[in-house]
Amino acid sequence: MTKEDNGRAAGRFSDPVAALSRINERLLKVAGLITIAAMAIMAVVIPYEVAGRYLFAAMPVWSGEVATYSLVWLSMMGAAIGMRKGYQMSLTAVVEKLPGPGARLARDCALGITIILFVILTWYGLAQTVVNAKQVSPALGISMALPYASLPAGFALMALITLEKLLRREA
Repeated sequence: MTKEDNGRAAGRFSDPVAALSRINERLLKVAGLITIAAMAIMAVVIPYEVAGRYLFAAMPVWSGEVATYSLVWLSMMGAAIGMRKGYQMSLTAVVEKLPGPGARLARDCALGITIILFVILTWYGLAQTVVNAKQVSPALGISMALPYASLPAGFALMALITLEKLLRREA
């Protein structure tokens, strides 16, 4: 490795916030692909289910599960994407009334509490994924870990996004 390569490598990792931002961007691209796939699956499966029910009087057994599991992944990944874009709800009335340092402290505390909440939800989501790994869905016959995995994946991504906001001092 040349001296120039070492300098570039050191520059890439010298700013932890920039590194976290790059990681989040990559994870959000994957989340976006999952969201698109889940929406596409639902756009096909739900009309198929409705047609089967009303036109042919024979609803496909598996379609409800596919739609439900797609919706779960869509919701968790979509929430993370929305959070990155600033679409989350927040109560700012108190923060807006505080002077500069007080507002920053209140904002940082709120983000810190949010990170703690997301870490707890990630932990419990992971626990539920593990507990339900041996359970099999009735129609598809897949491990229930697949739909449950959306919980720790989504909450962990939301925790990382919130951590980046805290480190960047964004609202």
